[in-house]
Amino acid sequence: MRMDMRNKKPEDRRKMGIEEERLEILDLSGMSLEVLPKPSLNLGAICKLDLSNNNLQSIPESLTARLLNVVVFDIHSNQLKSLPNSIGCLSKLKVLNVSGNLLLSLPKTIENCRSLEELIANFNKLTQLPETIGFELMNLKKLSVNSNKLIFLPCSTSHLTNLRVLDARLNCLRSLPEDLENLINLQVLNISQNFQYLATLPYSIGLLISLVELDVSYNKITALPDSIGCLRKLQKLSVEGNPLVSPPMEVVERGLHVVKEYLTERINGAHQNSPKKKTWLGKLVKYGTFNVRVNREDREGFIMPNYRTIDGMASPRYMGMFSPRRLFSPKTYFTR
Repeated sequence: MRMDMRNKKPEDRRKMGIEEERLEILDLSGMSLEVLPKPSLNLGAICKLDLSNNNLQSIPESLTARLLNVVVFDIHSNQLKSLPNSIGCLSKLKVLNVSGNLLLSLPKTIENCRSLEELIANFNKLTQLPETIGFELMNLKKLSVNSNKLIFLPCSTSHLTNLRVLDARLNCLRSLPEDLENLINLQVLNISQNFQYLATLPYSIGLLISLVELDVSYNKITALPDSIGCLRKLQKLSVEGNPLVSPPMEVVERGLHVVKEYLTERINGAHQNSPKKKTWLGKLVKYGTFNVRVNREDREGFIMPNYRTIDGMASPRYMGMFSPRRLFSPKTYFTR
């Protein structure tokens, strides 16, 4: 049940963020435990605690509060209805897996786990996430909350600028946060199988400059935002199971590059036909942020000459700078 890490190579320990003289892994998984036994070692010496695949209904507050050096905490597949508030004491925690429990919510104190890089809470009964979670967990790279009962994602989610993977499929999502453009490192977005609940996508989805995979299948979406045509790094788009009208299914069936071309031409067409159109995406096109033209020789790519790159400016320092209100306010924000 215990592995001493004193013999680990220094470089291996550094990769795990371990600086202490002696840290240990405690594995109590798959033992049909209903209550935790009194540990025979110093809890402060544990760097990984695995309590998965048991029958635990609670985790003692006093136990969690003493796991001062834990980096990985795995309690998936138990019968937990709540997490202890003392989980906020785990300042070195990087991976938390609470999947396969009966959780209705996550404690607000989880926002104090500011080293957290992976939060995995699939297959629970979550109806909401802490409102300010995105303002605090700035190191989070993976947020997986699929197979819950979430109605919305908190607006602060769009401030997770280090996020790489967001998996919110199999929920009851009605909408997504409007200002997704701040998720400048997001590579995978899966919001599939929200079925009759999710009918629209925000235009800001087209400003996810690092997005590689987008899965919106099996929802109630009738039209994809034209801005998706601007996703230059997008390699995989899943839209099946939606009552799509725009683009029509005959376009979708011809592949991703045809879908992107169709949506790009809609942007350009809307701009030409309605020069006074007030949508913020149209204004981005007008002012050269997106000067999108299809390269007929290479239909997979887009030429974007003479534009000011968003990558450098959409950093945490300029978070929220690209909201429509700020972009088109008479005040000048970029002269400071």
